[in-house]
Amino acid sequence: MNWKLAQRAEKMNPSVIREILKVTEKPGIISFAGGLPSPQTFPIDAMREASERVLRDDGKAALQYAASEGYAPLREWVAQDLLKQGMQVSPDQVLITTGSQQGLDLVAKILIDAGSRILVETPTYLGALQAFTPMEPVAVGVDSDDHGVDAADLRAKVGTGADKARFVYLLPNFQNPTGRTMTEERRAAVAQVAIETGLPIIEDNPYGDLWFDAPPAPSLSSRHPEGSVYLGSFSKILAPGLRLGYLVAPTALYPKLLQAKQAADLHTPSFNQRVVAEVLKDGFIERHVPTIRALYKQQCEAMLAALDREMAGLGLSWNRPVGGMFLWVQLPQGLKAIPLLAKAVEKGVAFVPGSAFYAEGADESTLRLSFVTATVDQINTGMTALAAAIRESL
Repeated sequence: MNWKLAQRAEKMNPSVIREILKVTEKPGIISFAGGLPSPQTFPIDAMREASERVLRDDGKAALQYAASEGYAPLREWVAQDLLKQGMQVSPDQVLITTGSQQGLDLVAKILIDAGSRILVETPTYLGALQAFTPMEPVAVGVDSDDHGVDAADLRAKVGTGADKARFVYLLPNFQNPTGRTMTEERRAAVAQVAIETGLPIIEDNPYGDLWFDAPPAPSLSSRHPEGSVYLGSFSKILAPGLRLGYLVAPTALYPKLLQAKQAADLHTPSFNQRVVAEVLKDGFIERHVPTIRALYKQQCEAMLAALDREMAGLGLSWNRPVGGMFLWVQLPQGLKAIPLLAKAVEKGVAFVPGSAFYAEGADESTLRLSFVTATVDQINTGMTALAAAIRESL
């Protein structure tokens, strides 16, 4: 049978990270590749107890179809929690999504036409590029550095008239893939550009609660509330298997996002929403998240120490994240990450080549390391193996 594929289907590609994860399933491989939260952080007992209470007290409603907007107590919790981001929103602006990845898909469906320009950081989150690509945009990378996206280059690339960018997509906190955090000064400058040019901001913040010593500056959306869509997730602070996220949108945009949600899956699973609302209602998250921060800080420090020790004299450079799950490595000139990966896997360690995260002009000598799913011993062993692979490749 010859299936005739839609043009948008032709543009879909497999996730580079998911393909690499298949390699890491081989016995003995130490993986710094996946952006997976540590299973040690999953609150299994709290989830079990909440599940039992939900089924006992409200089982019929929990197992039934529900409102597309989401479970009202959970939407109320999100609106209240966003006060710490400097945001003042109504629960009516909150849409519960099936993971924050669905939020990206909904935004793409209602804001992107074929050929329309969108702006992204350099580099940017691969999953966002995958969500946007089927809508056939022209994705343009905006110059970025350790402080975040460059406001002057953003202004230069907004465009005008029919060529004006539909939005800029930004991850200001502990960005995936680089782990960098946008400074308060840069946030102010970027928000000012967006306000003056009428450029919408799509702010993705799945890692914002994972700071090590101090929380990041208030959200971009707090500075540009009528021109921003804010995406959040419970995956990194509770459990990714729940597939529970949310978006916050201006009232003018919310109805179309809701319609796109209804067409996609009617609603996010009722049971999952009620279980999470039950877990959250007594302040559990304020007790739980600090344990995640402490674990990830320890692992990050172990990886940075191993890099300092093992990579000395090899010509690499890397950043020093203050939160999140990732750090970013620049290899010596002439050394490419994809060939290096094959050699590294032979030695029992895996990472993600950085070229997958660029909308254009990919830097093939970069790579992403995730430090949260490996033990300190595994980090030390893996860094020794990676250094050996690099030495053999120079």
